[in-house]
Amino acid sequence: MGILHDDVVLVRPSEKDDEPTVITVNCPDKTGLGCDLCRIILFFGLNIVRGDVTTDGKWCYIVLWVTGNSSTRWGLLKQRLMEVCPSCSSASMLSYFRPEPPSSKPPDMFLLKFCCHDRRGLLHDVTWVLCELELLIEKVKVSTTPDGKVMDLFFIVDTRELMHTAKRQRDTCDHLKHVLGDAVISCEIEMIDAEVMLCSQASSLPSEIVEESCSLELNEKSPSRSLASKDVSVTLDNSLSPSHTLVQIVCQDHKGLIYDIMRTLKDYNIQISYGRFSKKQKKICEIDLFIMQADGKKILDQSKQNALSTRLQIELIRPLRVAVLSRGPDTELLVANPTELSGKGRPLVFYDITLALKLLDIGIFLKSDAI
Repeated sequence: MGILHDDVVLVRPSEKDDEPTVITVNCPDKTGLGCDLCRIILFFGLNIVRGDVTTDGKWCYIVLWVTGNSSTRWGLLKQRLMEVCPSCSSASMLSYFRPEPPSSKPPDMFLLKFCCHDRRGLLHDVTWVLCELELLIEKVKVSTTPDGKVMDLFFIVDTRELMHTAKRQRDTCDHLKHVLGDAVISCEIEMIDAEVMLCSQASSLPSEIVEESCSLELNEKSPSRSLASKDVSVTLDNSLSPSHTLVQIVCQDHKGLIYDIMRTLKDYNIQISYGRFSKKQKKICEIDLFIMQADGKKILDQSKQNALSTRLQIELIRPLRVAVLSRGPDTELLVANPTELSGKGRPLVFYDITLALKLLDIGIFLKSDAI
């Protein structure tokens, strides 16, 4: 007997407004599965307030308590979570802590050319529509003309892989026109070739962001196994388990906290055998993770311990790199978004930025560079 396909992911919505929804995942294991699940949950605008993870290296059982979005489409969330879970039939084929194979083909990229009359909050409203349609924004270029018109170029990837169809393109433009009304002048979508896509991804971090990131670098040669800062404490301990390294993290909660941890461990090709995390009072989070390397051994090398501790602490102290600069009469906001080794960035960063600026009644007249 095997587990039913519909039981791989179970979602039990909360019965009261102040209670979390419980998501249960029961499927074959793979390195980075926790990261992939947390990324989808973050993409749906949910916050993980508690979690339990258990795996024997071939099969895993994950329970997550989530809050944060009353309009969540739970059926669609379940479908997306199931898509990143290995099939149950593959359990007997999995080697111990088998690394995730690299993607063989990059996703198709499309260019959304959008022209309309400008107004405050316009960029956020367009971003909201694209997120609702499960379109990933790879790059944006915004230009505002003196007569109050804007030309937006959105480089997008369709998670449903349907943008090549006329219906999907038409539905996208119709949704934009429905939200923006008479402000819309034109809306076009076209697929771009590999050469244009390569050029669109060619960008470098501004020097201000690089300097700000470098200032966060900690001394990786520190002999101490406990790295602490004002808001983050990361400790590695090999004395409590004969086969695992215990990672203990205490830090302030922030949006995507668990994703940041899982993303870092995935990039280091580290497997979680057992984990528990919870949110305490005053938004203090406590995370205990029993981990091992891809070879099934604990982390004994001091330099590897320091490197992992340092990277975790840096990512949790400053999950986004932000700089505000004066450019003559204008103010420039620079935001750098860390990415996974696979190239995937933190979900909804551009959505959150445009929402914050809209709430602050701050206009955006020019936008460029990659998301």
